[in-house]
Amino acid sequence: MSNKSFFGLAALAVVLLVVANSVYIVSEYERAVVLRFGRLINPDVQPGLHVKVPFADKLRKFDGRILTTDARPESFYTIENKRLIVDSYAKWRIENVDEYYKVTGGDETVAASRLANRVADELRNQIGSRTLHEVVSGQRDELMHELTVSLNESANELLGIDVLDIRVKRIDLPDDVSQSVFDRMSADREKEAREYRSQGAEQAEVIRADADRQVAVLEANAYRDAEKIRGEGDATAAATFAQAYSQDRDFYAFVRSLNAYKKSFAGKEDLMVVDPKSDFYRYLNSMDGQK
Repeated sequence: MSNKSFFGLAALAVVLLVVANSVYIVSEYERAVVLRFGRLINPDVQPGLHVKVPFADKLRKFDGRILTTDARPESFYTIENKRLIVDSYAKWRIENVDEYYKVTGGDETVAASRLANRVADELRNQIGSRTLHEVVSGQRDELMHELTVSLNESANELLGIDVLDIRVKRIDLPDDVSQSVFDRMSADREKEAREYRSQGAEQAEVIRADADRQVAVLEANAYRDAEKIRGEGDATAAATFAQAYSQDRDFYAFVRSLNAYKKSFAGKEDLMVVDPKSDFYRYLNSMDGQK
């Protein structure tokens, strides 16, 4: 290879190196700053293709997406002086790149550590002003909201980050208070169960009394209607008999006597002692069936 070709390749390599150090790309999920000899000259580089001074300018990129800081479990005391072991995490992202770089040097670990310390301090203040019941179940959502709002203001100003959410993964009780808390919770649930059973028994008595009253009313109405219908039937029957009797009284008396004979002589072993001249035998003593 000739000297001319060698110098040509060397010049091309230098040009490529200069171009490679002059152009950089920032993606849409990244935040970046540009330093010139260690001094910050562009505190918030927008996404896209950019040009910098080769070998003089240095690019620092940071993750601009939502990040998660998983804090280590901490011990806190409630207003009742009950100790709790709280395990929490925080969701955050870079808001002010300039402030973020100045405070943390662009190190995500440093930012997460400082944020975790502030979360612990805020949790200590919030839990210290509430009872055990409020922290565990009663006001947990309110506590998390107040904690997020309060911490976001200070973190945005001091760390250049935006705290989106803070959540408690779990709350444990120390072994020395677990049994007492369990006994108290069990007693509270038993009290609620007794109240529910008492209310249920009271409602059952009310329903049972109302049902008995409705049954009594229905039976009374049914008996009244039945007696009314039976009375109307008896009246109709009596009127029918009376009408038939009034049409031919002798025939009616004869039919009644025949029915009486039939019932009296139905049993072969029956014995009756009756005067032959009595009215019972008036039709039997008459040859033509007359009285």
